[in-house]
Amino acid sequence: MAIHYRTLGLILKKTDRGETDQILTIFTKDFGKLEVLGKAIRKISSKLRSGAELFCFSEIEFIRGKAYKTLTDAILIEKFKNIKNDLEKMKAAYQITDALDNLVRGQEKDEAIFNLLNESFNKLNDCQLSITACQLLCHYFLWNLFSSLGYEIDLYCCVICQKRLSPSNLYFSVEEGGIVCGECLDKAAKCGVISADIIKIIRLFLKKDWKTLLKIKTEKEHLDSLKLISESYLSYYQKTQ
Repeated sequence: MAIHYRTLGLILKKTDRGETDQILTIFTKDFGKLEVLGKAIRKISSKLRSGAELFCFSEIEFIRGKAYKTLTDAILIEKFKNIKNDLEKMKAAYQITDALDNLVRGQEKDEAIFNLLNESFNKLNDCQLSITACQLLCHYFLWNLFSSLGYEIDLYCCVICQKRLSPSNLYFSVEEGGIVCGECLDKAAKCGVISADIIKIIRLFLKKDWKTLLKIKTEKEHLDSLKLISESYLSYYQKTQ
């Protein structure tokens, strides 16, 4: 007799399989990231459809098969309708789930990442969230995901000499995995300039000080710099997976 497993999870991705099936990528509270087969779930008559929509938080049930885990029940808990009605929020949701899907490979329970994902989607679902805040939230998620996976950088000392960082002449090295001071620039590989303002913002990310992040004035140049640094760090660790 098949054993049925129940857990909470957020639907990260849906991939069509055959004429009516789908493979659902779900990040769950009790099992980490799972790929679950939804048999005939694309049929309008499927009882599983409503609880297995993209970017929905659901209670799911599945059984383990030889090739796939198979979805047997899906109860919708939170639809996050404000995300789905806003193009900028949808873009942010895709960026968050793509990063998670690319960095987290195998099935392994991680409550910290599950809570971070749930927290980020609840923040993103806030109808008062501005476009700038949406963009900040993507970076907030990403840097806390780095931290949970053991990729957190030292934002207070030079990664080369370990001396306390000064407010000027600062550089970021993906390969060194941190901030490099001006005196150590010639000793580090492939450095790019990073401002003290960006370092302060990333510190706030890792302190999870969302209230302060919403209060500070974030310029376009800050967002551009954060995007460049975040994407380069993400790309580097994707290659190491």
